[in-house]
Amino acid sequence: MGTRSPLPTLLAAALLAACSPVGPNFTPSKPDVVDFRTDTAPGSEHARQESKPVLTPVDPQWWQTFHDPELNALVQRAATGNFDIRAATVRLAESRAQRGVTASDALPKLNANTSATGELLSAKGAVSLLTSGDPATQSNGAGATSGAFPSHSSIPPFSLYQAGFDASWELDIWGRVRREIESADASVQASAEDRHGVVLSTTAEVARDYIQLRGVQTTLRITRDNLATARETADLIRSRARAGLSSDLDIAQAQAQVEENAAELPQLEQQEAQAINQIGLLLGLAPHALQAELSTAKPVPPVPPQVPLGLPSELAERRPDVREAEARLHAATADIGVATADFYPRVTFSGSVALQAVQFHDLGSLSAGTYGIGPSITLPIFDGGRIRRTVDLRTSQQREAAIGYQHAVLQAFTEVDNALIAYSREQDRHDHLAAQVIQSDNALALARDRYRQGLADYLVVLTAQRTALAAEQELATSTTTISTNLVALYKALGGGWDAEPNG
Repeated sequence: MGTRSPLPTLLAAALLAACSPVGPNFTPSKPDVVDFRTDTAPGSEHARQESKPVLTPVDPQWWQTFHDPELNALVQRAATGNFDIRAATVRLAESRAQRGVTASDALPKLNANTSATGELLSAKGAVSLLTSGDPATQSNGAGATSGAFPSHSSIPPFSLYQAGFDASWELDIWGRVRREIESADASVQASAEDRHGVVLSTTAEVARDYIQLRGVQTTLRITRDNLATARETADLIRSRARAGLSSDLDIAQAQAQVEENAAELPQLEQQEAQAINQIGLLLGLAPHALQAELSTAKPVPPVPPQVPLGLPSELAERRPDVREAEARLHAATADIGVATADFYPRVTFSGSVALQAVQFHDLGSLSAGTYGIGPSITLPIFDGGRIRRTVDLRTSQQREAAIGYQHAVLQAFTEVDNALIAYSREQDRHDHLAAQVIQSDNALALARDRYRQGLADYLVVLTAQRTALAAEQELATSTTTISTNLVALYKALGGGWDAEPNG
């Protein structure tokens, strides 16, 4: 009989490989949508707000809405220098490399091999069956050399040379490898979204720390101005005391106010230095590296008149954590198919072509050729329930990932709503504080006039001065808080991120 061609087997296997992979198919979820609140709170005394949220597309480079060139430059430097971003970029590259490793299982494997071995056949091994002859013949006195094979003693040690190729290919009939690649693709997507989340968090942290730095510098300016005023007042009271118009008690109280204001400066200066160092750390720089650049005081970056929120239905598409949770759910779903495919037979087609000879110079001869080709099938029969338990495990992991996705969606809408509330209410608070500053300044001016006229005790002036200083500092803090609340809102909305890295 002639050798049967393996082509029909290959064609049949190729048709079977076109079958749909086993296991559930992933279907992207459609999360419930919660509308954004864009109105002011009921009962607000202020019909006008400095900055209102509107349902217009979100600017991916949201930090530029503050119109602060220094902030823009810091964000760009953080994108390349931040250690967390760099580590997330490496993790993404690792995930892509792992995907390549997984995808290689779908392709045939081809290996080249060569060997040169010296051999001596065992006198008690399999060759003895060929040289011993018929036991019945031996009992009749027939010699061992009467058979068709030479005796073992006539086979000397020899060398065996071989060179050739071997190939193997597991036919993905049930889609196990395709599900593995699908899971790997989803893991790459999850890593990419993780990197997006790190970029977003880092950008928001740079903006928040920068705004807080400018807020501290504003408070420092207010405190220094009040300290200078307190010193002038103390000098004035000492002059009045020399003229008999003020008492030693007034001098002591005025000097105490000077020391109280001066005592606030070291703590504020500490906060300023630490904020600069924190920004430097986010940029991957050593302490004091940004001291000369950021130590010059500048005002807090103002918020824009309108804040674009995008559409509520787009929130899940923008938030990196939600997209990452969805990708992990996709990977977990594909893993169920990988585990399910282990119930089915594995078909591997393998073959080898080689030259084999006991003399090295005979390797070039056509008669030294040898080959082997054919499929092999592995079917699991009993494994103690390992495959079943693995499928149960993957199914439970998929359910856990689904719960994680639902939680991420709910958390996204909750964070946006909380950020909108904080942003709106702080603006209301800012309006009240601004009015308080005006009234406190008026009260302080009136108290000083009454003191100069001898109609009020200096304690009244001191109380008014402390109230005015506290009101100014609270107003400055509120201005800072409004801008940092806007940063938190942009972060909750999913913000923006840079382009995908190559590699």
